[in-house]
Amino acid sequence: MKIFTKTLLLTAITFFTANSLQAQTIVVPDTLNGWNQTWVANLNGSQATYSNWSEGGVNTVSGTASTVYTKMYRKEQHTFGFRTNLRYGQSKVAGDTRKSDDLISIRLRTTYDLQEDSKVAAYGAIQFRTQFADGYDYEAKMNPAGGDSLISGFFSPAYLTEGAGLEYNANPSLQIEAGLALKQTFISDGDLSPNYGLPQGDTFRSEGGLTTGISFQTTVAENIQYSSNLETFTSFTDPVSETDVFWANELVGQINSIISASFQFEMRYDDDFSSEVQIKQVLSAGISVNLY
Repeated sequence: MKIFTKTLLLTAITFFTANSLQAQTIVVPDTLNGWNQTWVANLNGSQATYSNWSEGGVNTVSGTASTVYTKMYRKEQHTFGFRTNLRYGQSKVAGDTRKSDDLISIRLRTTYDLQEDSKVAAYGAIQFRTQFADGYDYEAKMNPAGGDSLISGFFSPAYLTEGAGLEYNANPSLQIEAGLALKQTFISDGDLSPNYGLPQGDTFRSEGGLTTGISFQTTVAENIQYSSNLETFTSFTDPVSETDVFWANELVGQINSIISASFQFEMRYDDDFSSEVQIKQVLSAGISVNLY
């Protein structure tokens, strides 16, 4: 079953990335000369209230705040990129408040073209990812006492990955890379360690392995951008069938100067957490402001 699930995920990734693009990695435009930076803040939300409504319904209110800061540099054959992506959201359904989104992501990336105007470049990258608040499996069956079960928290887990290798720029929209990487897993709460492949009480693990990535970004229509990012990590100590796979997609439409809408779809496979594919989908609209 695990092999079938993994094959299905990789097949879907191959199909969609062949026809679309990416958002997580840092792609420095060929037209850039010198430094450039952007800082965008977003506030999205929804609300519904029912009173004596014949079809029935549950009162809900939700909101998500996010900000992305990017700084890039290009000079001749050298590029550098830095990006922070922060998101946090909550939903209140029938008086019960639950987390709906949570991310702390920091990325640094540098490349050097092997030759002038070459499509092949050497790259080095550092990535860090964790979350702000505790995460729960609501109404978890695994909880003997019933109710919600704590499965994650701030720095539980946190991932730090350092990689280096070669990048192929097929065209301005499509980039493919492969290389070697080191991956560190941090668990601040030792009770949660078994959720992420560590023995009970252990709070740190370091692995070496192979990493690959495919990035694709394009303009679908006027004021509508689509991006897709596929990343894999294969540990030297684990079977290839346990390769970590992360696939993120985002479609963003700018309705006017401050109103935007977005659709996020993410799939993950991490055998340390689950033998099943993890799926996340978020459709939102709200205010988007360019702070810089």
